[in-house]
Amino acid sequence: MLQNSASTSPKPGKQLRKTFFNRSVLKVAPDLIGATLLVDGVGGIIVEVEAYHHTEPAAHSYRGPTPRNAVMFGPAGFAYVYRSYGIHWCVNFVCEKGGSASAVLIRALEPTHGIPAIRRRRGLHDERLLCSGPGKLTEALGITHAHNGLALDAPPIALYARPAKPDIVTGVRIGLTKAVDLPWRYGLRGSKFLSKPFAEEIAPRRS
Repeated sequence: MLQNSASTSPKPGKQLRKTFFNRSVLKVAPDLIGATLLVDGVGGIIVEVEAYHHTEPAAHSYRGPTPRNAVMFGPAGFAYVYRSYGIHWCVNFVCEKGGSASAVLIRALEPTHGIPAIRRRRGLHDERLLCSGPGKLTEALGITHAHNGLALDAPPIALYARPAKPDIVTGVRIGLTKAVDLPWRYGLRGSKFLSKPFAEEIAPRRS
């Protein structure tokens, strides 16, 4: 069981390579929970993601390639970065072989590395709020459109395998108007660093 504390900077495990992403997005997404994402040595443990498959209308790739989503139609193992609502950047990891244009949105991190730098970038002290959302974490890690199309296994980006299989909770994705019923949001159960609690964890228990 992974710890949910950001008080220490654990040593990352084995670095993940592009081959890790040459699988179905629905297999990659939950396997990213507990992995460590660093950009120029700053980042933390991935605690929340969402999967987007090219066959469903919520995916940016659903209607085919555009200049904006071109990276999704390339090989797996690269970053797809886009501006959301003209406000903040979001980072995704392209998955599956053959340019199938599926990707995992990274929604939240538990900050563990470079926390002073993260606090400066975010202008906040509370560790629970530093990376608890897709726009927050890109600001915290300094991710911009300059990172679009970069390999996930080469500087400045590094991904490290999780030390153990975590307890994962699933639910529907957030803020969508299409394909709203798909349970393709994955999170670390009990984490205080999520962007939003999962319904399963806040629902009243029956006696």
